[in-house]
Amino acid sequence: MKTFKLITAIMFFSFLGLVSCQKEINEENGQNPNTNSANSETATNLERSAMYDGSFDDFLDGNSCSSILLPVTAFVNNQKVTLISELDYELVLNILGEITNDNDNITFQFPINVKLSNYTEVQVANQTEYNAIMDTCARAEAEKENAINCLNIKYPITILTYNLSLEQTSSTVLKSDQELYTYMSNFGDDEKFSVKYPITATLSNQTEVNITSDAEFKSYITDCLENDDTMEEAEEDAEALEGILVDGTFKVQSYVNTGVDSTTNYANYTIDFANDLTCTATNTSNALVEKVEGTFSVASKTDVFLTMEFSGNANFELLNDAWTVTNYSSSTITLQSSTDTAITLVLSQI
Repeated sequence: MKTFKLITAIMFFSFLGLVSCQKEINEENGQNPNTNSANSETATNLERSAMYDGSFDDFLDGNSCSSILLPVTAFVNNQKVTLISELDYELVLNILGEITNDNDNITFQFPINVKLSNYTEVQVANQTEYNAIMDTCARAEAEKENAINCLNIKYPITILTYNLSLEQTSSTVLKSDQELYTYMSNFGDDEKFSVKYPITATLSNQTEVNITSDAEFKSYITDCLENDDTMEEAEEDAEALEGILVDGTFKVQSYVNTGVDSTTNYANYTIDFANDLTCTATNTSNALVEKVEGTFSVASKTDVFLTMEFSGNANFELLNDAWTVTNYSSSTITLQSSTDTAITLVLSQI
């Protein structure tokens, strides 16, 4: 009986010790470290969020999975440009912006050095090798394996791990995207991990958010990727709209301000949008009436905006606004004032 009691006591205190140890781990970890594997959704989200973001020079290389390392020499619309630092990006942008709605062309003087999404730097000897990098990026984007750049994690963060073979817990503090990417891409199949929440992240609209779980992390990524898709679609619409404007000549089909229709003020005018971002309103019924000169631009965020600035004519100065494009086709462009929704404008192609 004494022996039985002794064994029972030992088992009881061993159990208390195990509970105490587990409690200690849980208090330190914040949650069970056996949550995620190397191929879990959270692992993928962390790895993609930490990939090298090469989108900042897409105007130059058209490839968000990598960036061109400077210095580099490029031929921009047949103009030779040597870029020493990022300050020289403006040289390229100025050439690209000289004419709108044209077919811009950029080629590089090889060899060039490129930084890839996995942070490695490679030398590219020719266009064929560079095309292979572009193709790899296109496949990654199609398969949703490219970088997530709409959510930036604020460091440091702590990853809690459990080794299945050694039955051992540990933690790692990561201080940068590159450290997190390297850690997650090399995470072992015999390990489990959890993120020590909360963590802080900044979204693409510069909003800072506090993330407290894997589910929240996934939710923020889903939302910001959907927003990215909307912005990309708006960018494509803006480019298409700019082409329609430059290729055609328009008239004011309708101008209504708080229910008051003032379309007749524009009845004798046509508007021509030029590829140098100038626009001209011409009186077609009286050649002696001075033309109304202005400028325009097309921009996008999640919506498309057409901004017009006329001077020297009171009626056309009423069109000076950043108009939200509510609908467009090759024949009709419907606009709403971004400052007063009661003001609408419809342009039709003649």
